[in-house]
Amino acid sequence: MNSEAIERVMLVDDNDTDNFISKRIIEITRFADHVEVKNSGKSALDYLKENQENEDMLPNLIFLDINMPIVDGFIFLYEFEKFNDLIKDKCKVVILSSSDNKRDIDKIVNNNHVIKFITKPLTEVALEEFKAHHM
Repeated sequence: MNSEAIERVMLVDDNDTDNFISKRIIEITRFADHVEVKNSGKSALDYLKENQENEDMLPNLIFLDINMPIVDGFIFLYEFEKFNDLIKDKCKVVILSSSDNKRDIDKIVNNNHVIKFITKPLTEVALEEFKAHHM
């Protein structure tokens, strides 16, 4: 186990190809020990709700896409705000999106739970920069 690795991350994206690539980058770089993949905002919220009392199962980082059907990144963050402090304190959110809509980006990065915005695709360089500034 990499001593600098984050224990658990969650990828939340409706695009299976993006999830596959992001998961492989995280695994290859040993950025995290475990990667939980959810292909919808709703399934990610359900996972957090099911594990809200089980800190070991909660991700340290959530890589969240903005543009998803039904439960998009904005709705996810709105619902995330309702969780208990254990979840809100442990689970930090990184936006991972191909969106270049400045209004969307400004709106989402000003959310209290969002610590960074990364443009897709996730890269080894982006993960190294994240580690350098946020760990």
